Amino acid sequence: MTVDLRYKIVDVFSDRPLAGNGLCVVLDPCPEAVMPAIAREVNLSETTFPVVTAPEAYEMRIFTPQVELPFAGHPSVGTAWTLGPQRWTQTTSGATVVIDADADGAVMGQPDPVFEEWDPTPPMKALGLESALGAWMATVGGMRHLLVLTESPIEEIEPDMSEMATDRGTAAVRRIDDRTLQVRLFVKGIGEDPGTGSAAGAVAVLGRQHLGNGVDISIRQGFEMGRPCIIDVHAEDGAITVGGRVSLCAEGVFRL
Repeated sequence: MTVDLRYKIVDVFSDRPLAGNGLCVVLDPCPEAVMPAIAREVNLSETTFPVVTAPEAYEMRIFTPQVELPFAGHPSVGTAWTLGPQRWTQTTSGATVVIDADADGAVMGQPDPVFEEWDPTPPMKALGLESALGAWMATVGGMRHLLVLTESPIEEIEPDMSEMATDRGTAAVRRIDDRTLQVRLFVKGIGEDPGTGSAAGAVAVLGRQHLGNGVDISIRQGFEMGRPCIIDVHAEDGAITVGGRVSLCAEGVFRL
């Protein structure tokens, strides 16, 4: 028996295809056992499997080529946009969030991050940074990211991937101006991530608290790897939002 599963590939945090952070959205109900195999076949940073449960709500599972995730940012923004322009309530194992999608992109409400201050020296060395202003472990929706604030240039850093963790991202964050932060984020076994929506709210909060940034900022990520992302963040406590443009790149059918 053959099963056809429609899918779309969208590029998130970009106004054009073949930029931003790629995402595969499987539109038809998928057998659970097949989900990891499809994610490995696509080999993008994430593949999502949404199931619409009400006119304005859906439940979703998120897979990297290696593991399932409880929550993620660019998959949430990209999936809501793919399902259609309206307000969606999205539920994953890690969080329930509200996402407003329109013709151009989507904006996601995000839980406030929980911060734990860390010794910045080990992640500073792992990232290849010359200096660090501080480091914080941020947890959002079950996702953990170690965020290192720095004044050092980060365009040409050469991280030691053997020192990275597999269960979290490690990011260098640098202030460009009052409204702009530059981010590079790495995960062992995956490499550099072009655009990390799950970390963006926490990055913006740290920028407001420690770097003098305003409440509304843009994060520039992925430029050094040829996948430029612009992530727009509102970093008000209790009302954090993360969003950006989304572009359709491809669509087709898995025939299994």
